Amino acid sequence: MNATATGHHVRRADGVDLLVFDRSFAAPLAQVWEAVTTSQRLARWIGTWSGDPASGTVQLQMNAEGDDVPPETYQILECISPRRLVLHAEDDLGIWDITLELSEVGAATTLTFSQVIHDRTVLDSVGPGWDYYLDRLVAAESGADVGALDFEADYFPALQPHYVDLAAGLPG
Repeated sequence: MNATATGHHVRRADGVDLLVFDRSFAAPLAQVWEAVTTSQRLARWIGTWSGDPASGTVQLQMNAEGDDVPPETYQILECISPRRLVLHAEDDLGIWDITLELSEVGAATTLTFSQVIHDRTVLDSVGPGWDYYLDRLVAAESGADVGALDFEADYFPALQPHYVDLAAGLPG
């Protein structure tokens, strides 16, 4: 498989720079919302969460990063079911301010996934990583073999040049 770098830069009206990815699904909005918010459905493409979302935090255990990766705590800053989810986490790799927005037109749903760019120097690894995970989501939702996607063979370092160029072109 030849993966494609799909992340692009968007500057919000408030001057915040985002790394943005779009994915389309031939599925109703509610189905895609479940795929990005329900622990059992998340397990098919990225990991599982535990905890009580009503508390404002959950722990995400990634499932394609190796066996020794500790769970990460994500704050749920905003949840407007079934259209918008805003998350925040901090770890050794940096700050993760992530927004998932869903829109539906006819029988198709679009997921717009964005991450605030706090550190442009990590885009060369973060970009390929999100392309990989979002492609896994598409595969899971379309019934394709998620295991057929190979991060090291198809995403990293193959997609790095796109994100190096994107980082170099950021304003400021």
